[in-house]
Amino acid sequence: MQANTSTPTSSAPSDGGAAGGFRWRTVDIVVVAVLGAAFGVVFWGWNSLYEGVANVIPLPAKAFMYGVWLLPAVLGPLIIRKPGAGIFCELVAASVETLFGSSWGLVTLAYGVLQGMAGEFGFAITAYRIWRRPTALTGGALAGAAAALLDLALYYPSYSTGWQIGYLAIVVVSSALIAGLGGYALTRALAQTGALDPFPSGRERALV
Repeated sequence: MQANTSTPTSSAPSDGGAAGGFRWRTVDIVVVAVLGAAFGVVFWGWNSLYEGVANVIPLPAKAFMYGVWLLPAVLGPLIIRKPGAGIFCELVAASVETLFGSSWGLVTLAYGVLQGMAGEFGFAITAYRIWRRPTALTGGALAGAAAALLDLALYYPSYSTGWQIGYLAIVVVSSALIAGLGGYALTRALAQTGALDPFPSGRERALV
């Protein structure tokens, strides 16, 4: 159902909505780059908060904060609706975070690519045609699972199986809720302001 009578009332999934299908436009590139850069600054600040929480809440419990790092992997595709938006947005964010001084150094770039690819897969399995909450949830959960598995391989390989499973579960839930549902809610909120009118996501304000 759509409130805007200037668009079709069919509930059929969108193929990206822009003329040219999945072809990237200049506005797509600029918006994803700006979005990624903004999140890179957020990530840099979030790193300090995450590290500080370690003094109060031990791992794996503090992993509930993890989903913030996965937001670009879901938000990029939701807004732009083009293949590669999640990878591009996460990589830009990771690059800016690294330039500002990431605690994890250049490996942050590897995380950006992996998280973007995993989040992207949540939309790729629908052929980039379904943009509803379940798809966003799937993208967030997959991005979280990929990031957590890399964490376990690089930083926590000697921890017990039970601990690793608990950590993985918390990261996946955090990412599904914060990056998935949070990214979907943020997209809908931006659409209501008219800021996303150049994109199909901004012209479907009544879709849920």
